[in-house]
Amino acid sequence: MASHLQISRKSYSNFSCIYVKPSAKHNLPHFISLPNSRTQKAKSWKLIRAHFSATPCNQSAVDDETLSPSSPENDVLSVNSGDDCSNRIARRRRVFFLDVNPLCYKGSTPSLQSFAHWVSLFFSQVSHNDPVIAVLDGEGGNEYRRQLLSSYKANRRKMMPQFPDVERFPKSSFRKSHKLVIDVLQKCNVPVVKIEGHEADDVVATLVQQVLLKGYRAVIASPDKDFKQLIAEDVQIVMPVPELGRWSFYTIKHYMAQYNCDPESDLSLRCILGDEIDGVPGIQHLVPGFGRKTALKLLKKHGSLENLLNAASVRTIGRQYVQEALTKYADFLWRNYEVLSLKRDIDVQIEEQWLCRRDDRNDSVILSDFMELLSKTHDLKWQNRRHSNGLKAVT
Repeated sequence: MASHLQISRKSYSNFSCIYVKPSAKHNLPHFISLPNSRTQKAKSWKLIRAHFSATPCNQSAVDDETLSPSSPENDVLSVNSGDDCSNRIARRRRVFFLDVNPLCYKGSTPSLQSFAHWVSLFFSQVSHNDPVIAVLDGEGGNEYRRQLLSSYKANRRKMMPQFPDVERFPKSSFRKSHKLVIDVLQKCNVPVVKIEGHEADDVVATLVQQVLLKGYRAVIASPDKDFKQLIAEDVQIVMPVPELGRWSFYTIKHYMAQYNCDPESDLSLRCILGDEIDGVPGIQHLVPGFGRKTALKLLKKHGSLENLLNAASVRTIGRQYVQEALTKYADFLWRNYEVLSLKRDIDVQIEEQWLCRRDDRNDSVILSDFMELLSKTHDLKWQNRRHSNGLKAVT
């Protein structure tokens, strides 16, 4: 197995990307790239919509330390046993979903060093040998939402060139950077899913729904607040915290303590208040007095945006300015809902092989070689710049 996982230093110096075939022992489909289901008539899997139920504030969330990697490394985490005890134990198994794109940035600056740092901490301190499924944004994934709202993620920057020999060709460098990221994840026995025409958020939401139906717990590794709409008793988030230099778990208990409302209202709250980072305007820009306090009060009483708008259409709700805002800007709020809600019907199906214990024995070697590559690339880049500047000075 080790021979399949070693990274060739020679191939690194040539910036080649090796797609390692998994051994028959693991048989993991390491890279899945699917066409856009909206542009091709592909058969869609029928998915049962899972209802994410929230627990009361006084009920403790499941601890991330409750699962120890005690089962054999290649066992599939099955819940088909007839024994009730086995079923209860299996239900506590975790499946991690790694949202790759945000980890490739340090603040707003693209950085493969950031990816290497956070993935190294993630494997060594968080997931260990639990199953991990990595998801990347597909090409044109934002287009669907940008057709609804032109300002959606308008200020987001694509990953910039990381290599001096391709600086003049951003698209080529972007693909090369992605290939390197995929290559590292493959060598660490992590299946990678990237679907054309769909954002990673929607793919993760779809796959989370599927693992819940199979009886597992889901943990989403991402700093993206969009995933808070999925938080439930069996759905947690673990996010990188640069200030602390570590990953931190965020559960339904944390959410209710922070917002003092049910997580099922999270999407409705964001539809009303908007999302400045994603370029989604809130109703307070149209009605200045309609802020967070008013929105929380209304959602506590009515539960969801749909219930709130339905009630406002037949009777007066709250003060006059609130009533006028809900009736006049109902279409505005529904558009925000369409933009901000995560889709759970993407044409992708989870495979049992992805639920195997991950072989993590060579993680340190693979990631060390990757970081060494990035360090050499950085040094070469600066040498070339200094040499270029010297030539300019002479001429």
